[in-house]
Amino acid sequence: MGFVTPLTRAASDPSESRGLPQVKTTRVTAAVASVLVLSLAVSACGGSDKKKDEGGKGGTNAAKDAALSSIVNASDKKGGTVALEHSDVPDSLDPGNTYYGWVLNFSRLYARSLTTFKPAAGKEGLEVVPDLAESLGEPSADAKTWTYKLRKGLTYEDGTPITSKDVKYAIERSNFSPEVHSNGPTYFKAYLVGGDKYKGPYKDKSPEGIKSIETPDDQTIVFKLNQPFADFDYLATYSQTAPVPQAKDDGAKYVQHIVSSGPYKFESYEEGRGATLVRNDKWDPKTDPIRKALPDKITIKFKVNPVTVDNNLMSDKITADAAGTGVQPQTQPKVLTNPKLQKQTDNSYAGATQYIALNKKVKPFDNADCRKAVQWAIDKRSALDAMGGDPKGDVATSLMPPSVNGYTKFDTYATTDHKGDIDKAKAALKACGKPNGFDTVLTARSDRPAEVAIATAVQNSLKKVGIKVEIKQYPSGKYFSNFAGVPSYVHEHKLGMLSMAWGADWPTGYGFLDQIVNGAAIKPSGATNLMELDDPKINKALKDGIANTDADARTKAWGEVDKMVMDDASVVPLVYRKNLLFRPESAANVTVSEAYLGMYDYLLLSSGK
Repeated sequence: MGFVTPLTRAASDPSESRGLPQVKTTRVTAAVASVLVLSLAVSACGGSDKKKDEGGKGGTNAAKDAALSSIVNASDKKGGTVALEHSDVPDSLDPGNTYYGWVLNFSRLYARSLTTFKPAAGKEGLEVVPDLAESLGEPSADAKTWTYKLRKGLTYEDGTPITSKDVKYAIERSNFSPEVHSNGPTYFKAYLVGGDKYKGPYKDKSPEGIKSIETPDDQTIVFKLNQPFADFDYLATYSQTAPVPQAKDDGAKYVQHIVSSGPYKFESYEEGRGATLVRNDKWDPKTDPIRKALPDKITIKFKVNPVTVDNNLMSDKITADAAGTGVQPQTQPKVLTNPKLQKQTDNSYAGATQYIALNKKVKPFDNADCRKAVQWAIDKRSALDAMGGDPKGDVATSLMPPSVNGYTKFDTYATTDHKGDIDKAKAALKACGKPNGFDTVLTARSDRPAEVAIATAVQNSLKKVGIKVEIKQYPSGKYFSNFAGVPSYVHEHKLGMLSMAWGADWPTGYGFLDQIVNGAAIKPSGATNLMELDDPKINKALKDGIANTDADARTKAWGEVDKMVMDDASVVPLVYRKNLLFRPESAANVTVSEAYLGMYDYLLLSSGK
């Protein structure tokens, strides 16, 4: 969700559109790290209690991190305005033309998809539930055909009935018209039979459209896939399945007058400036058991200075930061050292892992023991401190982060306090025929000071065992298209170690792992399998897992794949990335959504004013 994958925009940076928090300056990063001891002491004095019975309390009565596992300031009060601000602009508010995690979260207010994530606290929020559909999809025995029945009584904001043909059209326009809608993912194009040949509704004027989406009646929609895909209900959560009336679609201009299928509609929209949503009086709550629709109005402003957004949160002038990536580095010391403000923070997992890929085609990393030497030598705690300390994440011991279904806690290369083990590193070097160490190159993105700081920490760790690391920096925008994601360039320039951050397009092991450890993800350019890991056992485990319709078995399989990857030693996980969110005193029904990158769930959010 928000990370670009090779199926969509291979030339782009896969971590760019996720909305992951970025540290702006190395100086600020150091400042944040310097207050950690004090902030942790404050937490120990009573600020970190996560008891669920505190979830209903609001304002400063709720504990630090309360919204991670409960709904803070729970209320059924209707009315008021939810005010959001964002430091940037969306890729698009058109539900069929977005890939930003915060927009996918926000769009649920006006665009109902076939399924969605349950608006609930904690792990319950990872559950996929029916939205437009009466129930979750009915798969065929081989998971290659998926059937959904729409609820009865669904209408648009103008009272026109919503039909299955509108859902089909929405998918056609979003996945098959890159000349008009280029922002969103194209999973439907990749997995639908004939998806590689269909030209999209703006070019193909035939009334039947793509044949692998069938609409036998107004309530039924059937998807015919080219391979088994047991995660399809997750794919159906994308806003691309929100219905669009073809008669009202005018391509790129549709964002100016989106036709609502949810409880709110657009009263106004100014590109680059903001939007106002008001109640949709044609929305029938009887057809929508998951939305309470408490606020009367929802406003969002774009291009607000990020520190101003933080100040507006702390002064209770707005309800939430729409970006959902947490307060700025400049603001962190204020909230971490003030006991009152710290109680209003939630340190959520961002659903992403910062790691280093060891390229198996670059010597000496073609040797497993040389890879293991790096695993043992790195002081991961120093890498986390370089990133900004505990508010920015936890030390990672696996590739998958804790917020992904399938995550299994294990540590193949466990060391005391995660500080590395020099003796084991030297033993591995001896085993790989490099007892005195070796020279290699580590890449980092030049416009990401935190990533450069992490690279420097890793460089210092490896120096202790004789591994000499040269850090080479490349721009984010071309990191995958021209450099780290181009195997020929990597080989020619002997880029043995490559900095990487990754998050799932949906929170399952397959959604996280497939594009970074599957041999099929090795491409001439825009590759995201930076290790060039092509293990037949891992590839088969991924294929078998996604074809398994037993959810528990499928979830277990992803943990096993993660262990196989770590046994290969070609991935060095460093940090499970986190956000430091702030909730104002007046914000009601506040809970973190693990499904939406650890930001607050905008479907629940209301105002206590």
